[in-house]
Amino acid sequence: MSRVYNFSAGPAVLPEEVLKEAADEMMDYRGCGMSVMEMSHRSKVYDDIIKTAEADLRSLLSIPDDYEVMFLQGGASQQFAMIPMNLMKNKVADYIVTGQWAKKAYQEAQIYGKANKIASSEDKTFSYIPDCSDLPISPDADYVYICENNTIYGTKFKKLPNTKGKTLVSDVSSCFLSEPMDVTRYGLVYGGVQKNIGPAGVVIVIMKKELITEDVLPGTPTMLRYKIHADAKSLYNTPPAYGIYICGKVFKWIQKMGGLEAMKQRNEEKAKILYDFLDESSLFKGTVVKEDRSLMNVPFITGNEELDAKFVKESKAAGFENLKGHRSVGGMRASIYNAMPIEGVKALVEFMKKFEVENK
Repeated sequence: MSRVYNFSAGPAVLPEEVLKEAADEMMDYRGCGMSVMEMSHRSKVYDDIIKTAEADLRSLLSIPDDYEVMFLQGGASQQFAMIPMNLMKNKVADYIVTGQWAKKAYQEAQIYGKANKIASSEDKTFSYIPDCSDLPISPDADYVYICENNTIYGTKFKKLPNTKGKTLVSDVSSCFLSEPMDVTRYGLVYGGVQKNIGPAGVVIVIMKKELITEDVLPGTPTMLRYKIHADAKSLYNTPPAYGIYICGKVFKWIQKMGGLEAMKQRNEEKAKILYDFLDESSLFKGTVVKEDRSLMNVPFITGNEELDAKFVKESKAAGFENLKGHRSVGGMRASIYNAMPIEGVKALVEFMKKFEVENK
């Protein structure tokens, strides 16, 4: 069977080159006689894998030495608790709620202290990013939290909020490595890798070293302390070893493709093809205000639920997988991450044009 065009929001499409390389090394990783899936995370061979992955990520993002890089488990959702447990020294934090994941993080933070919702776009079904140039930042806030790209609703912060000197914490799960990013503007930035970087099961945390302290909320489990993982170089316990190995291969692939500037150009080109069609279509329409559109996740609707369902069914039969919108919003969504080839987006638009003609 030939490969489908996979528009899943995550776990998502990975570069074919990476998958083939991993397949070639499955039984015997570079002459060591076993798979990476089977080797000790304490071995010299694996130590090289994880150290190279970190070095390549640092190089891609120009991560300064005063930032720690950690490969952790528990997905992005575990960070919803880990962040307040480690950073809420005054037990106060400000949250900008622009979608489902920011909302969940905000709700979780309320367990550990006072979480203030200082801006939200819930009034219009999260279809825009609120103005964050002059927010009511709490004077004693430990940090200001955002989810930078909204996977479900398809919005993206094009400009970071003015945190008035407070630490910015950002969940970049669905836009991670899709374009250049100035790490120094954040105190902590993290992302689940299952969208743009690797298989589910790894979350990468990039964090200013001065924020990593012993001073955590009472009752914080050992496994949920950043200092434990930072001191052990992500090897405190058995890490998601195979997932990290694939991430390392994806970092190499991005370098080979020309780095993050090249990724951004590719992603803008792909998104333009789809958005341009949605803007002129008489049947399909995008659901996000133009200036806040994500390059990664493109939600769209026909305005008729039965027609939406028909489209999802026929697109699947035509080899376009996972175009159904998130269960909380319905409609359709095309996630066009780094590894989605431009041919996939062009083919989708051709299919949409045909569907439009047949269903007018």
